[in-house]
Amino acid sequence: MTTAPIRLEVDGREPRLEDLYHPLLTGYGHFTAMQLRAGRVRGLSLHLSRLAAATRELWSVDLDTDQVRAYAAHAVRDIADAAVRIMIYHPAELRVLVLVRPPASPPAAPLALRSARYERPAAHIKHLGGFGQGYHAAQAVAAGFDDALLVDHTGAVEEAAIHNVGFYDGTTVTWPTAPHLAGIAMQLLAPRLPEAGIPSRTARVELSDLPSFRAAFVTNSIGITAVRRIDDVEYPIDPALMSALTQAESTIPWDAL
Repeated sequence: MTTAPIRLEVDGREPRLEDLYHPLLTGYGHFTAMQLRAGRVRGLSLHLSRLAAATRELWSVDLDTDQVRAYAAHAVRDIADAAVRIMIYHPAELRVLVLVRPPASPPAAPLALRSARYERPAAHIKHLGGFGQGYHAAQAVAAGFDDALLVDHTGAVEEAAIHNVGFYDGTTVTWPTAPHLAGIAMQLLAPRLPEAGIPSRTARVELSDLPSFRAAFVTNSIGITAVRRIDDVEYPIDPALMSALTQAESTIPWDAL
């Protein structure tokens, strides 16, 4: 097997032009994204459950997750390492698009985040058409930051544009509870932190609370990255914390796709 080319399949086959009309014309759908390594992914059952739950909520129909898994496996049949995105649309009946791209790696350096007031609609769904979060991320980059930190109208921290965010006070990691997408990486990491010596909890976190934390980090399917700054709040990199997070992440099993 080789490193991924760019490949798109619809329902397990090369797409016809008419298969792409709906995805090109509408952002109404949902997806999940994962990293494939040596033919395996982390949290496969959580990815499939996410797709099934969103399909039921959006269109009141059941998703055949065994078939979805088969479509994904077919798309990476000759590929060892890749970034894989599974997208679900419903123009008249369910359509499963699998996009395969070269694998991604975490950023090489800690991130600087700029806060932005934005509340994703149906934040618990990993839905398509993320113009708002993309806009705020681009504005943050234009201002010299690396990404946006989304904050609701009350000042409560939600998530970064494409990451979940965790805050560390020297003892405990706190995950914000304002409406957000519960990322698969966060779902897999959080329950493993106590075994690495770090209690983990969920709680409301406000922008005004940020100076009270000693460190921050973000997670997504690509990995864990330290945060060095949010707005004008600087966070020194905590090697012990990052080592513990990496240790906990290393215990997450890989599932054959």
